[in-house]
Amino acid sequence: MLVNIIPYESKHASDFKQLNVAWLERYFYVEPKDELLLSDCENSILGIGGYIFMAEFEEVIVGCFSFIPFGKNSYELGKMAVNPAYQGLKIGQQLLTFAIDFAQKSNWETIILYSSTKLPTALHIYRKYGFKDLILEKDLPYARSDVKMELNLVDG
Repeated sequence: MLVNIIPYESKHASDFKQLNVAWLERYFYVEPKDELLLSDCENSILGIGGYIFMAEFEEVIVGCFSFIPFGKNSYELGKMAVNPAYQGLKIGQQLLTFAIDFAQKSNWETIILYSSTKLPTALHIYRKYGFKDLILEKDLPYARSDVKMELNLVDG
């Protein structure tokens, strides 16, 4: 399945929000930080030097992810979602591969992500792509997060 991964444009705002809200409501709930990032992604993500990419299949937006600055030369990978009707087609893995390639071409040092033990398939895929578990800090960005991972792009 060939998916085009394209940079976010303003016309994608509702798709970005809807994909993420659907995912969050399926597994967790929408937290205040989610609402901030999803309701005004152009300021809360792009406006602070972040990136958003959309997955398009047959002219339909089917997935997305974002990179949010996380310290010096490091970004948090987040807001990755795939439309439930298209899950199981490895679109998430295509998004992850694209994200890692983008980070490497941008000469970033690390990619950080937060996840949950309630998502064993996602954790398996992250580890398969080289992400390593880190110790969680005390003030977590999301209540659902009980896993923090990092992909080192310098030594890898």
